[in-house]
Amino acid sequence: MLKRLRANSGNLHLALMLALTFSTGVVDAIGYLGLDKVFAGNMTGNVVILGMALAGAPGLPWLGPLIALFAFMAGAVVGGRVLRPIKAGWTTRTTWLITVVGLMLSGLAITLFITDGAPPQPWEYLITTFLAMAMGLQAATARHIGVKDVTTVVVTSTITGFAADSRLAGGKGQPWFRRAAAIVLIAAGAGVGALLLMLHIGWGLAAAALITVVVALIGHITAHVKHAERAAAAEAPETAPAGR
Repeated sequence: MLKRLRANSGNLHLALMLALTFSTGVVDAIGYLGLDKVFAGNMTGNVVILGMALAGAPGLPWLGPLIALFAFMAGAVVGGRVLRPIKAGWTTRTTWLITVVGLMLSGLAITLFITDGAPPQPWEYLITTFLAMAMGLQAATARHIGVKDVTTVVVTSTITGFAADSRLAGGKGQPWFRRAAAIVLIAAGAGVGALLLMLHIGWGLAAAALITVVVALIGHITAHVKHAERAAAAEAPETAPAGR
């Protein structure tokens, strides 16, 4: 199966980005349920919560969503800056950025285990900052890889395309599998995150970190092998025509 995916880099990238979409669902469940109603990946949710909180709606925080919003943007700026000079697709820089996301999630999981899942308020905001920054970095990297309809952090545009291009809307065909998979996986990730939160808040981030590191590893290995195959093909001498 991996060999078939490697032969079609588009399918491989799709599978890897769908895995990160699931991971984002886990992270957002942890952020919303365990870090005072803050989304680390879904910035639309944060903007809506922020607007309602600033209007005086009871029980809604404003500082956490605001911190997450700016931290996400900072992570996206870093990702865009690092990837700007290189062509779209999976490269060594892509691997490093996704690995950094995995390491950040690992560090945050360890921090939550050390604080027994109940960090004091300043630490909670610090965790929110790095969590949202990691998701911004992931989103910018996924955008550079360029898998259509799979941003890894939101599915609003994916749902729009799924409905607007459906036969019910007069559409004649669409990449329904990737769209449906992205929607289902981010929801499944959120469900898994909520379940892991019952055990300990750190387990959700640990699971997301593991998924992210595995994605980086698979992406790097397959890209490296594909590059080596291209290099070998380019260096191979042309076969001389047989003499008569």
